[in-house]
Amino acid sequence: MKKVLFAAAIAMTAGSAMAADLQRPSYYAPAALPAPFNWAGFYAGLNLGYQWGSVTHSATDPSGIFGGGQVGYNWQNARWVYGIETDLQLSGADDTGGGVQFENPWWGSTRGRIGYAWNAFMFYGTLGLAYGDVKAHTGGLSETRTQFGWAGGLGVEVGLNKAWSAKAEYLYMDLGDRSYGITGTHSGLWSNMLRLGVNYHF
Repeated sequence: MKKVLFAAAIAMTAGSAMAADLQRPSYYAPAALPAPFNWAGFYAGLNLGYQWGSVTHSATDPSGIFGGGQVGYNWQNARWVYGIETDLQLSGADDTGGGVQFENPWWGSTRGRIGYAWNAFMFYGTLGLAYGDVKAHTGGLSETRTQFGWAGGLGVEVGLNKAWSAKAEYLYMDLGDRSYGITGTHSGLWSNMLRLGVNYHF
């Protein structure tokens, strides 16, 4: 009888230990991946960056800080994201050379975007129309031309929560040549640009 009671006690103790092990959380469970961000829909935001470039047929290389805002719309199909974005920037880019000053007081663009989403990140390329004012000063005279061209680049955007995202982007912009009477030349502006931005998704 004592042997039977002893065996039962051992079985109960082992069962309790196994139950405790089953209830104890595993310290080696893999960490959960962040939930995928929903990129579809309207968004709007602000950005700040720096541009540097050159004016054709001129000794000037305008550079400076710029900032502005953007609005856009995305469509998403599985991991692929397609969209259109338009932005408008105020710029302090200017330079003087050969007795002439050129500046780019504002510019904007309307571009298509195509991206690939991975968890909360989206890597994308962008290409489209660019436009802006290029202003020349010399001998107390000034002349402004609104010029058109193209802009394209690459970027990465990360979802911070359900509504907000942040992005880093490189753009190249080429505004085609136009005639300037006060310089007697045809001049255009090209610029490299790096910018950071935030977007709110509606």
